[in-house]
Amino acid sequence: MSNTGLGKNLSKLYELYCASGGSVTTDSRAVAGLSAPIFFALKGENFDGNDYAVRAIADGASAAVVQGRLPRGVRADSDEAERYIVVGDTLAALQELAAYHRTVLGLPVVALTGSNGKTTTKELIARVLGTKYRVASTRGNLNNHIGVPLTLLSIGTEEDVAVVEMGANHPGEIAALCRIARPDIGLITNVGRAHLEGFGGPEGVRRAKGELFDYLAEQGGTALYAADDATLAAMAAERFTAASGEESGASAVGYSAADFGLSAADGGGGRLTLQTAAGEVRTQLTGAYNVANVAAALAVGRYFGVSLPVALGAVAAYVPDNNRSQVEESANGTGNRLYMDAYNANPSSMAAALDHFLAWPASGEKVLILGDMRELGEFSAAEHRAVVERLAGIGGEGVVCYGVGPEFSAAAKAVAGSGASVMRTFLSVDALAEAIERGEVAIRGALVLVKGSRGMALEKLYPLL
Repeated sequence: MSNTGLGKNLSKLYELYCASGGSVTTDSRAVAGLSAPIFFALKGENFDGNDYAVRAIADGASAAVVQGRLPRGVRADSDEAERYIVVGDTLAALQELAAYHRTVLGLPVVALTGSNGKTTTKELIARVLGTKYRVASTRGNLNNHIGVPLTLLSIGTEEDVAVVEMGANHPGEIAALCRIARPDIGLITNVGRAHLEGFGGPEGVRRAKGELFDYLAEQGGTALYAADDATLAAMAAERFTAASGEESGASAVGYSAADFGLSAADGGGGRLTLQTAAGEVRTQLTGAYNVANVAAALAVGRYFGVSLPVALGAVAAYVPDNNRSQVEESANGTGNRLYMDAYNANPSSMAAALDHFLAWPASGEKVLILGDMRELGEFSAAEHRAVVERLAGIGGEGVVCYGVGPEFSAAAKAVAGSGASVMRTFLSVDALAEAIERGEVAIRGALVLVKGSRGMALEKLYPLL
């Protein structure tokens, strides 16, 4: 955290935070709908939160944390100026306040990161622990340098445990989030080919995700890891030796799906059914790749003393949302069945989604709508071409493929140039939507996978499908 944050203003601001009932926002538009929140005027490349601070106060903010100066029109000798706290860096101040609050709370914090499955695993962990404890967890996808502080500041003193998701796309970011959240228990879902541009390649991903284990090893925490994942097992072994454990109290605890008799079975209709040591469990999840996410949640539950039958009941009750592996029947007469996974995409998650989708039984046509995978940098062309080449290899029988975005367009053109035409492409989601509306693309009575990075906005297609 920066040393240009709150400084001597920390105790004053924490008093205001407690008086506001823990209400904090970085969005001036949200102030009016909250109860006397503290507004943090963050500054970005294209905006300056100071410009909205006066409006935030007028709309009911109890205080505004501003950067570098009072807002224009506010005199330093005025009574109004008392409502503003001037700091050198508003983001650092937000993080400092959150770190202080985390210390005051004193509850155990479970942190998780990984290339894929973070949010689903976080939701499963929260529900499993929720059967025995009062649980606070990351809301939605607030998992970055702004989201983690906001998550911590949303936790009340009545909670028993917190589950904090941590995301990153550059080295050092997980380490910084750990210094704010100070986790006691940590878990890495997997190490895949995500954010390759920011991390500089696969080995950079491994090092960056390992920053969570680094923190736990240094601070005497506990790492939970999938023992049957060679990469994660090696990462734990590198950091948690017997000697280091004796010195710091740190420990690493391995788990596996086999611990719980856990395996995937055909649930029909795309839903995942689990075979477990406690019997068959039908879930609302899709894809055998979710077995790993369920195993992680059960391992955390076991660590906190939640019995297996109770934990599995929580897993069965969880209904995914927010465009993550949702399966929906169309309600507009097209007769389509949609597998909606348009929140995020990288080479690892794309491969898992294709494995699952292509193995589904379907009475009619299967349609793939794949959007570009973002933040791959120099690896982007090769990774997109690998997807197209894989699709060319299945022969195309009964499967129709559409690519959305410049990367898939270029990859499809390159593969077609080598003699395999497998994918019709559109440079944008709007272009494909217009083609569907004009009837140039007809998708009816089909099993449809919609998969792509969030920036591609593929969810715009759902009403048409």
